[in-house]
Amino acid sequence: MSLRPNPPKMVTVLIALAILAVGIAGTLIDPDTVRDLITGLSLPRGIERDILALIAERTVAYACLLASPVLLVLGSLLPGI
Repeated sequence: MSLRPNPPKMVTVLIALAILAVGIAGTLIDPDTVRDLITGLSLPRGIERDILALIAERTVAYACLLASPVLLVLGSLLPGI
């Protein structure tokens, strides 16, 4: 089996961008700014709480920064992703 790079599917790119946004929000942007932005989106209380808890964890944020390019590489090398 040989791996031939192909462009990843659009859904893979969108998921990678969403993961990257979570990573950037958790590591580079001031937590108070992120909290204000999330609360201003008018999301249901449970989802808002979960998003804020996810972004508050620095380990998860750094993992998201790593996972985004890995997902794009896997999406270009493996068919169907």
